[in-house]
Amino acid sequence: MVYTSERIDGLSIACVPPPADAETVIELLGLEPHPTCGYVAETFRSRDRISPGGLRAPFADGRPVGSALYFLVTPDRGVRLHRIRNDQLYHAYAGDPLEVLALYPDGSSEVVVVGTDIVAGHRPQHFLPGGTFHTARLTAGGAWFLGGSTEWPGVEPADVETGDRVRLAAQFPNAAALLDDFSGPR
Repeated sequence: MVYTSERIDGLSIACVPPPADAETVIELLGLEPHPTCGYVAETFRSRDRISPGGLRAPFADGRPVGSALYFLVTPDRGVRLHRIRNDQLYHAYAGDPLEVLALYPDGSSEVVVVGTDIVAGHRPQHFLPGGTFHTARLTAGGAWFLGGSTEWPGVEPADVETGDRVRLAAQFPNAAALLDDFSGPR
């Protein structure tokens, strides 16, 4: 592996070249196809649990303290429109940037580019409050994105809800065109 170093605004940044293709990353990390997030491998689920009654609804039946996963997006396997009840933090690791369309519980929306090129304005992390519907796609011409997601409390299957694009377009009229654009071919 070849390591390089760059200086950006007086900071020394070490760079490790990523694998050349999505298939290699999928194999090396043991990623599996996932219904909402391209390819996924859960990397952490806390053995410690918050006891039933320790959190308010919708988590009143208890949850792991936290969970984490890798996810990989390709042009053929993007992030489907969904939300989880839990707070979630996206992390960028390698590959091409990912555009994330977030529809926040307060009625606002935004598109954020999650990636590793902070000089170009990418965010290496992006916080999604619990209950935020979101979808994501590679930026134009992108081949793959490897990221991570940490969640607290930890996610269980009942915490995930697939979004209805038509219903959400009516609920978020300022983002209706973006919802159409994100669901179409790239």
